[in-house]
Amino acid sequence: MSWDDNSLHALTNSLPTGWGAQAALPGDMGELSVRWQAQQIITELLAETDPASARPRAQLRALFEAYPDNPEHVLLEHLTATTELANAENGAIPVVSSSQNVTVPEPVPFTRRSRNRIEAILADKMLMTAFQPIRRLPEGHVIGVEALTRFVSDDGASADHWFNEAESVGLGTELEVAALHRALTAAQAVPDHMFVAVNLTPATCTDPRIQGMLEHSQLAMGRIIIELNGPIPLDQYPSLTAALAPLRRSGLRVAVDGAGHRFTSMDQILELNPDIIKVDRSFVAGIESSPGQRLRAAAMVELAGDVNAVIGAHGVETPEELAALTELGMTSAQGYLLGRPSVHPLDWNAWIRSESETAASGPAS
Repeated sequence: MSWDDNSLHALTNSLPTGWGAQAALPGDMGELSVRWQAQQIITELLAETDPASARPRAQLRALFEAYPDNPEHVLLEHLTATTELANAENGAIPVVSSSQNVTVPEPVPFTRRSRNRIEAILADKMLMTAFQPIRRLPEGHVIGVEALTRFVSDDGASADHWFNEAESVGLGTELEVAALHRALTAAQAVPDHMFVAVNLTPATCTDPRIQGMLEHSQLAMGRIIIELNGPIPLDQYPSLTAALAPLRRSGLRVAVDGAGHRFTSMDQILELNPDIIKVDRSFVAGIESSPGQRLRAAAMVELAGDVNAVIGAHGVETPEELAALTELGMTSAQGYLLGRPSVHPLDWNAWIRSESETAASGPAS
């Protein structure tokens, strides 16, 4: 239930065997994955015709001509240059040093630097989508994927860091909307029988653009799950339920975090009546040897049944955890044991090619 806690530099370090194995492809799959989406972003940027972005486009074109075989390097250089330019234009006030008689820039305040960084990401579309498989228990069939945002960043910061920084400077919703757009575009390559889960905060769900984006995407509404990130403030319930109501009537499903660092309280679960309840890594870790955790898991399974929701686990990393969760009645699971996130369609198809019955399993219930 997060945007992802990994940086761009660990896109496809998948387990070599078992349910979590990725496609056996020549070369470094991680590099191929990054290059594939980096090339997509460059193509989109160079195809734009807005006169206001002519200068950045010329810079990007020159970089791409200089490094045609390394699009990920081109994006990093482009991001660095545009961010520095924004800092210079918005925050570098000339100050004359009396001792050396030279002009030096005044330091840019942290909030202004942060805003410039986020605006550069938004303007230059420097984000990608990785998908992580979600498997039905106990069979192990891939029934859907969770969309996780990856950032083309020169500092290796995690996705959560970027979203938190964007929120701190008033651009949280803008970044979420951009990430959703990228995810819906990438999801067109996900096999039709699989659902696609996207992460949104309750506040962003009420943005009028969200309904239009989902309704006009190439995905059937019945394939889309919104995973709500974070508790829901009491004063947001009316607007949130009103915003979700027409989408849910069209088949969209809602998932909440029932036990984790972004947990939704029991009262909120009863009020929202979600279709899916998920528990995260903090709940899963060591569950096979903790009687207390097993009791809490059993209670969550019972609660899910009471509100007519299905229940799944996030962050499964060991066979022992998987066995315990299956025994307790969890109906789906995801995690490094079951398949690491990847940005490449060849991996997405590899998850299901090894499961002969996947196509017949249908969407998650």
